[in-house]
Amino acid sequence: MIKKGITRQIVLHYFFVVFLALLLVEFVFMLAVQRYYYESIYNTISTHISNSKDFFEPIARENTTEDGNNLSRLLVNLALSNTELEILDLNGRVLASSTAFESDRAVLQTSDIMQALNGDMGRWIGRQPGTGESVMAVSHKFDLGGENTYVIRYLTSLEDVNSKLLNMGLLAAAVGVGVLAIVLIISIGMANSIVRPINNITAVSAQMARGRLDVRVKGNYKHELGELASTLNFMAHEIVRSNQIKDDFISSISHELRTPLTSIKGWSETLDSGGYDPEETRIGMGIISKETERLIGLVEEMLDFSKLQQNQMKLVKGTVNIREIVQETMLNVWAKAEQKQVHLKLETDETRAYNVHGDGNRLKQVFLNVVDNAIKFSHENSWIFLSVKEENGQIIAAVQDTGIGISEEHLIKVRDRFFQVNHQNGGTGLGLAITQELVELHEGTITMQSELGSGTTVTVTLPAVSEEMGPEESVTASGDAEVTDERTASDASDTKSDLEKS
Repeated sequence: MIKKGITRQIVLHYFFVVFLALLLVEFVFMLAVQRYYYESIYNTISTHISNSKDFFEPIARENTTEDGNNLSRLLVNLALSNTELEILDLNGRVLASSTAFESDRAVLQTSDIMQALNGDMGRWIGRQPGTGESVMAVSHKFDLGGENTYVIRYLTSLEDVNSKLLNMGLLAAAVGVGVLAIVLIISIGMANSIVRPINNITAVSAQMARGRLDVRVKGNYKHELGELASTLNFMAHEIVRSNQIKDDFISSISHELRTPLTSIKGWSETLDSGGYDPEETRIGMGIISKETERLIGLVEEMLDFSKLQQNQMKLVKGTVNIREIVQETMLNVWAKAEQKQVHLKLETDETRAYNVHGDGNRLKQVFLNVVDNAIKFSHENSWIFLSVKEENGQIIAAVQDTGIGISEEHLIKVRDRFFQVNHQNGGTGLGLAITQELVELHEGTITMQSELGSGTTVTVTLPAVSEEMGPEESVTASGDAEVTDERTASDASDTKSDLEKS
């Protein structure tokens, strides 16, 4: 017995389909063979009747004799081997028979006689009364002139034909059974070729579900099963990679959180111990404030990423000037760039407004992330080139550095969440992932080109809007921006003028 499951379903389906096909073919075949044999017998008798009628009727009309002589002449001249010849009157009563038992016969009313009386060649197939033998009767009317009109009826047995047909049917059934046996064997083998890989894949997936992510589906499977196995192996690989990235992230973020907390705790204990030296107190409070801001930044970055993943990020959109956003970004990172002796240069057309429809604060966050990364991975006394231009209805802002660059292997992963090229540089590994999500929310794209040791170029492309911009929209675009270094607004304005001149 075949166990319940896919194997049984496949075998039963194939077996049932082939069985129905064989049954239909054998039925049609036997019907055609039977019709062929029966038609051959009928055609032989009907041809004999037609030929005899054409030859005998004219002669009989010219030499009309007594009824008994006519009957005798008919029996002699119309005889056909392997058949019984009966001569009937128009009422269906047997007048004479080649078997000489006409006196015992009753009136016949089979369909072939009725057809013959209507002038047609009548045929009837049925069981002979008394004997139960299967026979075929073929009848036709003979007009010998005057009142000498008879029905000539030929009766032949079909037992031999039916016996041959039965033997052929049994042979066809035996062939059908053999075919079904072959189909059964082949279908079981084919079903097993499908079920075995599925069972293997199921077993491996069950192990993966229990946490055994090191197991893989083995075997060179083809077609859909091969694709399923490859997909499952790829999924396990990606889960392992994601878990590794998550573990690295937890380790990294734990370190990132521990460092400022350690500084805050240390200086809190120092200040709490007494003494209150003004200079030392100022330094300690400054460090506590700086590390607190750092913690807030880390937490906000993780919150932003969580909102993006849950599609809960809300944008306050208006008309935003990308050139102004880039300039404000340069002001925000100016102190960090000076500390590392990295020079920033903006190349743009000051007479044009590069407007997009978006959230000014979130777009500024995008460029802060990009420029901050450029500074972080640049060499001392190097340059970072920023540019803003418009092409084909798109605002294109590019940030190009001449820093350490990114290898081709890491370039395809650098925008993945939690991924970090170098964990020693700190951070959550979420910056570029958040940046890409924000750009896509603005219906834009971000691309990266890099060569290890030569630098990196990050290009942000956003849909442009009309250059005409009202004063309120202009304030909305830049009014929320804050200068994050500790200079006055007038110093920031002077620095902005210097940037524009450069």
